[in-house]
Amino acid sequence: MVAYLGRTILNQTEPALEFLRLVYETIVQSFIPPYRGKDILKQIHFVAVESAPVVAFCLSFAAIVTIIESSFHMKIVIGNDSLVPGFAALLILRELGAVVTALLVTSRVGAGLAAEIGTMKITEQIDALKMLGINPIRFIAVPRLIACIVSGMLLTVLANSVCLVAAMLVSQIKLGYTSGAFMVGMRTFVNFNDMIFSIIKGAAFGAVIPLFSCYFGFRCKSGAEGVGLATTNSVVATSVAIIIIDFVLSWIFSYLY
Repeated sequence: MVAYLGRTILNQTEPALEFLRLVYETIVQSFIPPYRGKDILKQIHFVAVESAPVVAFCLSFAAIVTIIESSFHMKIVIGNDSLVPGFAALLILRELGAVVTALLVTSRVGAGLAAEIGTMKITEQIDALKMLGINPIRFIAVPRLIACIVSGMLLTVLANSVCLVAAMLVSQIKLGYTSGAFMVGMRTFVNFNDMIFSIIKGAAFGAVIPLFSCYFGFRCKSGAEGVGLATTNSVVATSVAIIIIDFVLSWIFSYLY
């Protein structure tokens, strides 16, 4: 009974320990030269540049919905929507821009990375790297980690900018506020720290995506089913991690405003 319980505990904790080892080694290898700048730029193009249209398009509609719904409910509660620009800008900068962007990138980039690395695993390309004396984590995980961190920050800035512009336009067209009134209302509620904290969130979310993708890709089982399962597990785990990290960072930042 004791032996069975011990084996069960080890089986449950082994994946977590393996993930922590991957995180540790990836971070350590990221600070050891030489740096593979060409591969990092290639991954930044894949993550940031190719994801930018999707992020801008989706976040524009998210901002529109936020403004319209906020105005509708605020009129019901307090009889006017004069505080909508400030509340909408606050929600966009603190939560909407970074979180929705991260979830969109997870569904596109995280799935792609997990499928790519999983395919490398089952076709024995990773074993070939080891035979050549190349560290797979340094060769595969490190460029993607650095690229996703940088891309997460860039996409968060883009998302916040697009959201605020879309919200301002909807406020003008639908609610009758001028751009100056929107900016005054926004300035009343938000400050520069909100943008800084949002970029920090974007970097943290960006770091999570390649770590989970590489973890499940390296553990991918043989066959198309194995690649599909690794991709699904990567997206689900990353999405859950993003929500948890968002809660933790929001709680920490609440003491710094």
